[in-house]
Amino acid sequence: MDVTNEVMPTSAERINEMLEPGPDGPIYMVNLLKFKEHAEYEDGRETDLTGRQAYGIYGRGVSELLPEYGGKIIFVGDVTFLMLGQVEELWDEVAIAQYPNRGALVAMSSSEDWQALAVHRTAGLAGQLNIETIAPSR
Repeated sequence: MDVTNEVMPTSAERINEMLEPGPDGPIYMVNLLKFKEHAEYEDGRETDLTGRQAYGIYGRGVSELLPEYGGKIIFVGDVTFLMLGQVEELWDEVAIAQYPNRGALVAMSSSEDWQALAVHRTAGLAGQLNIETIAPSR
């Protein structure tokens, strides 16, 4: 299995899939995050922030924005050890966010508020994987 970290979707097909309704009920987005050593802002601004610190600005803002779209942060934690499997390099952090549905995620990430925060996300991330999951029906 090849793994490619991305900061934004790179294919029109993936973007179109994101715009589909998705599963019924809540979704959980598992975020595997890899930070840049030093934040790099696209507008060229000078900064002493690390990638983790820049992403932290984004994360705090999103945690306040999520409830407006029916979402919430479920878990955030540092990656400390790979117990099973092999990967060239570990991710730095795992975050899980809950949304009422995929449409809420798309609406939030299309909002002006999210766009304003996303400059810190892009500055801080070397790449990430976003994995949509649902709770199994019991």
